[in-house]
Amino acid sequence: MFTRPSAAVGATTVCALIVVASAVGITAFGASTAPVAGSRLTPSEHGETTVTVRLWDDTVAAGYEKSFAAFERDNPDIHVEVEVVPYVDYFDDLEEDVAADDAPDVYWLNSANYRQYVDGGDLVDVDEVLGDTARRAWSPAVVDQFTSDGELWGVPQLSDGGIALYYNATMLQAAGIDPAALDDLTWAPGGGEGDTLLPALEQLTLDDQGRTAADPAFDGQVTQYGYNAGQDLQAIWLDYLGSAGGGLEDATGASFTLDTPEARDAFQYLVDLVAVHRVAPPAAETSADPDLSLDAFTSGRMALFQSGLYSLSKVDAAAGFDWGVAMMPAGPAGRVSVTNGVVAAGNAHTGHLDDTAKVMAWLGSSDGAEYIGRDGAAVPAVTSAQQPYYSYWAKRGVDVSPFFDVIASGDTVPAPTAIYGEAQDAITPLLDQMFAGALSVDDALAAADAAGEAAVAEARGGPTGQATDDPALK
Repeated sequence: MFTRPSAAVGATTVCALIVVASAVGITAFGASTAPVAGSRLTPSEHGETTVTVRLWDDTVAAGYEKSFAAFERDNPDIHVEVEVVPYVDYFDDLEEDVAADDAPDVYWLNSANYRQYVDGGDLVDVDEVLGDTARRAWSPAVVDQFTSDGELWGVPQLSDGGIALYYNATMLQAAGIDPAALDDLTWAPGGGEGDTLLPALEQLTLDDQGRTAADPAFDGQVTQYGYNAGQDLQAIWLDYLGSAGGGLEDATGASFTLDTPEARDAFQYLVDLVAVHRVAPPAAETSADPDLSLDAFTSGRMALFQSGLYSLSKVDAAAGFDWGVAMMPAGPAGRVSVTNGVVAAGNAHTGHLDDTAKVMAWLGSSDGAEYIGRDGAAVPAVTSAQQPYYSYWAKRGVDVSPFFDVIASGDTVPAPTAIYGEAQDAITPLLDQMFAGALSVDDALAAADAAGEAAVAEARGGPTGQATDDPALK
């Protein structure tokens, strides 16, 4: 496996079905396509083709290494090289590499960052390459998320479930809080009537004298934080937007809905948890280090850590205390979580399309995808490959049901779409300033909404500051 600095597939069951269904597509696709000038050509020193696969998750990458070892035994003329790029750098690096015709053969994409590569003609049409029946083996929610104009633009890899609350059982016991009570936590705008979350977080936050944040003598020199309320889209603020009755985008995915009463309620509550009540780490620290809250939780310096399944194996590996998982807090509109998926997209400009298609078929098969979940790294989006994941965590005594109950029993807030990918660089600095206290919530959200609209208009070639009528956004 290569980790970048910050900066005939033999198979059975579903794999066999996918390969049979896609054989004609792979043959036709390769026969009619020649290498593109400037594309990455990677013959190995042994004469076989090297197909590169890039992702941002090192725990899934470990599963990929095992999966591709099995693939290579049946395909000795193909070597698969796994590249890991940290998420904080991933999409900037990918954009540069695609522009330079130096992108990997297969690369992960999320819902906010795939459309630009579709529009640029950079992605392989999965239905064309693997056959239009291959999608039957994959999570329908992830298929729908990455289908545009009827065409699927990546092989589904991960189905994230929803967001839940990891807890330190020892800290809860010391505070006199029953873990079962976490499932009933509710937040209310301004910490008003019905809010049970804030009192619990105050009880779980301690200063250097052992005083809780509810104590008038609390000095703010925190040694134990209650929670991770920070500038984290998927784990924190998008879920608060949903549970306030709002969202990031309108129902058509054509414009932003940040400058709304619901958004102001959600963000003001979060900002106050950090700056007023001091039950969560300072915004300057969490914005500078996206892993700070995870590290604080696993090192025993934070009682509750709100996150997704993508943190599960990391918590399990690093936490040296008894821990568990509970439902995320509810809000005025109920308990509303985001759910998301990830695909492995094929590079349309690769110099070896036939071999790349074989790797994509393997990633979309039960035999290839089960390695993702076999060691508990993530839930495969290949539905027949999911049982090893559940079995792994059941054997370790970890109840993962809160991640799935939250999306099965209630509404979900939509994951970001293409417009957020185009506007993220404009929106993020304003939200950072808001969490840091440099901008008021009202001013920051109004500015973020306007900046987002202008960035999308500019990216789509329309007049800045006006919503675009581009049908691709709808």
